[in-house]
Amino acid sequence: MNAIIRLSLVAGVIALTGCAKPLAPKDYTAFQQAAPRSILIAPVVNRTTQVDAPDNFLVTLSTPLAEHGYYVFPVNMVKHTMDDDGLSDADFVAQSDPTRLAGLFGADAILYASIEHWDARYVLLSTTTIVDVHYVLKSGRTGQTLWDREVHLQYSPQAAGSGNIVAALVADAITAAIERAHPSYMPLAARVNSVAFNTKGQGILAGPYDPNFGKNP
Repeated sequence: MNAIIRLSLVAGVIALTGCAKPLAPKDYTAFQQAAPRSILIAPVVNRTTQVDAPDNFLVTLSTPLAEHGYYVFPVNMVKHTMDDDGLSDADFVAQSDPTRLAGLFGADAILYASIEHWDARYVLLSTTTIVDVHYVLKSGRTGQTLWDREVHLQYSPQAAGSGNIVAALVADAITAAIERAHPSYMPLAARVNSVAFNTKGQGILAGPYDPNFGKNP
């Protein structure tokens, strides 16, 4: 019982953890030579059983890319256009010639994202959602890979702390059950994107509409 009580005392904390393994700085030579100004976001590939994950994740990608100084094609317009051209299957699009896809929109680069894991694991009074996403940015002119990144994060929402231990335990159990049934896609997706695009030496380069354009990554 004491162990459970101690667990309840850490309620109110949202645990978000990433890979601690140090990574060598990326080689941005191809990225810098391509110097893309516009980015098209391809349909998100889903390797999980969470059917809502790709659509929810897709809508979180435009803002961080725009904030990095790129023109980003509106995802809804892109989706409708691709559906009309028979390109609605994300796996098919990911395996197709990127120059053909870029040519439909006149895009300089295409961002592909694949959700490899989005799993909720329930232990005692908490649910931990584990997410793995693989990003690849390819040139729309040559199809060459300009940048890629894999991100692993864990998300453990818990209820706010309470002086009443029993109430806190009940609140934690309810919060965990909700997260297990309906994972928090938006906040976690935003965090995953932030790690992918903003990590120094690993993230995406500043685009032409960013004041930091041309500076060292």
